[in-house]
Order: sequence, then structure tokens, then C-alpha cells
Amino acid sequence: MTTPDPTSPFEDLSEDLPEDLSEDSPEDLAEDPPEPVFRSAPAPPDGVVPTGSLPLDYQRFRDEPLDLYRELRRDHGPVVPVLLDGKIPVWAVLGYREVVRVTTDPRLFARDSRRWHSWHLVPPDWELMTFVGYRPTMLFSEGAEHQRRAEAIWDGLASVDQFELRTQCERVADRLIDTFAGSGRADLVAEYASQIPLRVVTRLYGLDDTESAAIQDDALHLTGPEGPLALRNMQTRTEALIKRVRENPGQVNVAAHLVAHPAGLTDDEIVNDLLGSVYAVQQPTSDLIGNALRLMLTDERFAITLSGGRRSVGQALNEVLWEDTPVPFWIGRWAAEDTMLGGRRIRKGDCLMLGLAAANADPDVRPDFHSGAGGSQAHMAFSHGKHGCPSAAREIAEVIAGAAVEVLLDRLPDVTLSVAPDDLEWRVTLMMRGVAALPVRFTPAHLD
Repeated sequence: MTTPDPTSPFEDLSEDLPEDLSEDSPEDLAEDPPEPVFRSAPAPPDGVVPTGSLPLDYQRFRDEPLDLYRELRRDHGPVVPVLLDGKIPVWAVLGYREVVRVTTDPRLFARDSRRWHSWHLVPPDWELMTFVGYRPTMLFSEGAEHQRRAEAIWDGLASVDQFELRTQCERVADRLIDTFAGSGRADLVAEYASQIPLRVVTRLYGLDDTESAAIQDDALHLTGPEGPLALRNMQTRTEALIKRVRENPGQVNVAAHLVAHPAGLTDDEIVNDLLGSVYAVQQPTSDLIGNALRLMLTDERFAITLSGGRRSVGQALNEVLWEDTPVPFWIGRWAAEDTMLGGRRIRKGDCLMLGLAAANADPDVRPDFHSGAGGSQAHMAFSHGKHGCPSAAREIAEVIAGAAVEVLLDRLPDVTLSVAPDDLEWRVTLMMRGVAALPVRFTPAHLD
């Protein structure tokens, strides 16, 4: 991953924050008291729905998100009380500076969802339950416990050899292209972008091709009626992987690194954290690939520069991370104490939803959004702070996406859309945004 440009105006924002909002050091975290056992937190005396809460307009969020962010920020400020599904209150944090503050103060804006006082308003089958329902994973841990588990995962991901990763990505991409190269037509989302991330990452974890394919099939069913069974299947396969690693020491993969890590992770901790990272990697990286391919196939700037070299692939990825952010919102954080944020009174137990795409378009840091972000890497696409995506994971996602785009353009140099750009549709949920399909045509390639 490219090092953020130190001359970029976006890079200095966190320096404007008070010192007490800087990230905690490991030494500070180690001194945290034991975490309490949470039950449903009591609601504030005057209720849980802030005055003036607005039902989130899902149609506008889908069709014209930038205009929606602009209007909300103009009319209500950088922190807006909204209602999800018409009844579930959360704070939508839209300002870049406010997102930075929330993500760099994990004690005040905590990650354990058991702090939420509004659980009684959340239906058990809520579509976002996967993201907010507490599970004993690194993602929901706090303080010293989070530091212990996060360091193990970060070290495990950092142990991935970048050359091996690139080679594995190219191998997977080539195999997928082989399946449709002779037809002259393909859907680059269903047949390509959605297939790559898990095939690569699970191999890095230590699974073979058959196990990786099974995990991928299970992952595709996590959000449907077969979700509970799919999750159990994924857990069973991951448990078998950890058992195999312990019985056969000396393997070189991420799972083996976690088993041997000095953090002393239990098998349950390793399984939960590996499964959490699998889910976090798949859809955002798939959407990063698909959104970048859409940009390069529809924007003349990239079509023109393509003939002159491969720099445009990196530029396309960076532009997507700024302007077609694969994860537009992230739920979330929960206030550990009463506080103020963006001129709003936040109550203990309130839920905060990080507006990552809105922060990227914040006019306070990007007055002329449509002029582009240039080479700046200071976007919020991977969130920020101790609970943001670690640098090693970002690098893995960008290597996978970059290799996927480059291999496709090398193999199918005359690939073009088979529909008008305006006919492309977006697959949008509150926390995921990606082009739904990329139907293309190209000269059929005859394989030897």
C-alpha cells in the first residue's frame, strides 16, 4: 500500500484534535480495568430516540448518496440523529473530523454492542444483526483484551509474503478467466470479482482449494435463510484447520502463525477471529474490484491512460476508495459515557454509525469534491483507529484488487461493457455498496 502523501491537506486533520483524543498506547490499554459483563443497558430517563430524529431515506441513499449526505450535513450538521427502518435510533456521523474523533477515542466511543440501550427496538432478524449482534470476536473486544487479540491478527496478516500473495492472486484470476475467456461474454461481478477474495485469503489461512471453495459457498449464504447452517459449516471447517495446524507444527500460513503467537490465543478465539476476518474481507474487496473495473470501463480518463501504462489501475482503486466507497457506513460504536460530538449531546449507550463515504465527501476537507482526491490516501474507506482495518489487511485487499484488475486487462485487452454505462445498477445495503453486475464482451480467447 502506498504511504499517505505527507503534503496532502487531508493528512493533517487528526493533528487538529486535542491531545486527549489521540490513540491510546499499548501501555495505556494494558492498564484498563477488566471489562464489565454487559446486559442490555438502561435507556436514558427521557427515552432513547433523540429529538428531531429523521427516518433514513433508503431510496436516496441508494440512488444519490452524495446529495443526501450534503443535504443532511447542510441542514443538520456533521452528526445527525436518524432512524433505521423507521424506528431504530442511531447517530449518523458524517463529518471527517467527527469520524476521526470517534475512531481515535475507543474508551469513550466503545465497540462492545452490549452497551446499546435500544436493543428492545431491534428485531432478532434485523438485516444488520451480523454487524451489531455481540460475538466473542476481536471486533467486539475492548481495551487490553482487544490489544492482545488484535496484535495476533495483525502480526498474522503482516506475515503474509507479498510476492506469494501476488502470485496466488494472479493464479486465481487466471483460473477464473479461463472459465469464460472462450465465450466472448461474462459478468465480471458474478463470474470474477465476487469469486476472488475468499479464494485467495482462505488459501493464505491454510485451507486447500476444496476447503476454500466450500467456505466461499457457505459465505454466500450467510445473509439468507440458510445463514445459521452456513455459519456452523464455516466454523466446523475452521476448527478442523486449527486442529490440523496444531497436530502438524511447522506449517507456514496465517492460522499457524496465530496458533504459535505469544498472545496465547485459544482455539475458540482463533476460530472466531479468522471467521470475522473472512467475512470482513470478502464483500468489501469484491466490491473494490467490481467498482474499479466499472470505473475503468466507463471513464475515458482511465481508458486513455490505460494505453500508456498500468498506473491507471492504482489511480482507479484510489478513486474508488474515495468516491465509490465499498463500505459507506459502518455500525458502529457505542457511547460509554455522556459526551458532546459535532454540537450534539450523545447519551451513554447511544449507537453511532460511522459515515465513511460521507466523511470522504466532507466539504470541510474537500471543498471541490468533483475535482478528485489526486494521490491522497487519507480516505476513510478502511475506517480509522484501533478498530479500523489494520494496515496489513489494507495492503492485502489492495494487492488482491490490483492483481485482479491487471490480470483481467492483460488477458482481455479489448474488453468493453455490453450495456450502456447508465444501465448499470448498484447493489446497495446500508453497509455495502457495489456495482451489481458488469456484463462485458471481448474477443473470445482460445486456450491451449
